[in-house]
Amino acid sequence: MPPTLASLVHHSTLKLTVRAGGDRLDAPVRWAHASELADPVPYMEGGELLLITALKLDAEDPQAMRRYVRRLAGAGVVGLGFAVGVHYADIPAALVAAAEEAGLPLIEVPRRTPFLAISKAVSAAIAADQYRAVTDGFAAQRELTRRALGDGPEGLLGALAAQVDGWAALYDAAGEVVAAAPEWAGRRAAGLTADVRRLRERPAPASAVVGGTDTNGDGDRVELHSIGTSRRPRAALAVGTATTLGTAERYALHSAVALLTLTTERSRSLHAAEQRIGTAVLGMLLAGEPDHARTVAGDLYGALLDAPFRLVVAEPVPAGGELPGALAEVVEAAAARAGEAVLVVPQGERLVVLAADGGAAVAACAEYAAALEAGRTVPDAPAGGADEGWVAGLSAPSGPIGASAAYKQAEQALSVARRRGRRCVEHERLAAGSVLPLLADDAVRAFADGLLRALHDHDATGRGDLVASLRAWLSRHGQWDAAAADLGVHRHTLRYRMRRVEEILGRSLDDPDVRMELWLALKATAHQ
Repeated sequence: MPPTLASLVHHSTLKLTVRAGGDRLDAPVRWAHASELADPVPYMEGGELLLITALKLDAEDPQAMRRYVRRLAGAGVVGLGFAVGVHYADIPAALVAAAEEAGLPLIEVPRRTPFLAISKAVSAAIAADQYRAVTDGFAAQRELTRRALGDGPEGLLGALAAQVDGWAALYDAAGEVVAAAPEWAGRRAAGLTADVRRLRERPAPASAVVGGTDTNGDGDRVELHSIGTSRRPRAALAVGTATTLGTAERYALHSAVALLTLTTERSRSLHAAEQRIGTAVLGMLLAGEPDHARTVAGDLYGALLDAPFRLVVAEPVPAGGELPGALAEVVEAAAARAGEAVLVVPQGERLVVLAADGGAAVAACAEYAAALEAGRTVPDAPAGGADEGWVAGLSAPSGPIGASAAYKQAEQALSVARRRGRRCVEHERLAAGSVLPLLADDAVRAFADGLLRALHDHDATGRGDLVASLRAWLSRHGQWDAAAADLGVHRHTLRYRMRRVEEILGRSLDDPDVRMELWLALKATAHQ
């Protein structure tokens, strides 16, 4: 610890005597400074032991000494050393009284003790304290490294908590607690999730100091530090202590951040290698070679390639934008929490996800899409991410043999999502629904308008209602009597109108393709 007034008073060679403020000798001394200025306060930084001979002071004037001492105390001076036998044989009573009143320790310095000896003693003590701090810091670094190599992040957190006499916790990219030490700190750390997520919005390296409340209701000081070197921090470290960290504790904290960053970057390298394997595995599945895919994957994805899975294909909006990395983070975080295997593969601008049917990863994808459509935030997604403009298609459940078909399903659903302005569309929902919503497309409407324009132009002259007659006849599957009854006309009138439709369009209503196109055109223009 740094030198204090008490340690200087007890220094065997200085022979100092306490004359006032004996109950405040535990104050640390940052430096010893000699000044004979009548007002040295402008040159003080706080924490100094001021040494004087009262050369320019009227030390016997009570009012002057009261003002002088109060200014020193207000400036953070921790003690006043007065040399006797120079200008005053003894410390004047006015100065002693002023020091007692202000609570400022007053130290008598004998004539045989030069101020330089006090300055050297303070300097030596500060140097020794700094040396101890550096030595302790290196020892802490060695211990943290040993624990990190032997016991992983959990061991490192335990050693760090012991070094700072507090607690430590590690968070994942989603802001969830991965590990904490001591064991009781897990609940404490969980209460800081919102602060960790706010830290993720800042580029790494980033840090913040926040408050908290421990189990006894006492406040503590918590430091948060981002872990990783990428634009988006991949983890965060929290350290809670009762007081501000000292030099040795600061060394330990910085060592822990460095070790966790190295671990994270190594994990990123492994993740990149895994991603390359995933690309090869997906390519083999889509090529209809599931056995080769299983051989290459080994145990990397567990039973994912054998169980029913779904494929998600996502693209940026607008086209040419950033790869949907936020979606990948959400899906991977959900899978990690659920203990599921997931295959996430960048494919040009596309992101392809292969995940277990009914699992947390698929659910997270759907929930993320729904949240973005509703304007809500998603905890696992990076706040302010630049890649929230994306659409996705989700295949029906499939197995390894049907992977290629599942990919086509996801592409079809993706195409529908783009046309409808939806975030995510499931292929199964398309098959279970109606084809009519798919007609809500400008190209389809333009085709329908062109096909039916001649009939509308005819009806506009008042010479008949060919469009309504065509709709009634098609809805009754060509049954003349039923369609005529719907229109309230004779069936011969309806037959005449249908011949006029064929003449105007130049198409035969006996052709089922023509009837289909006309019916879809009528549906596409029904709500215009």
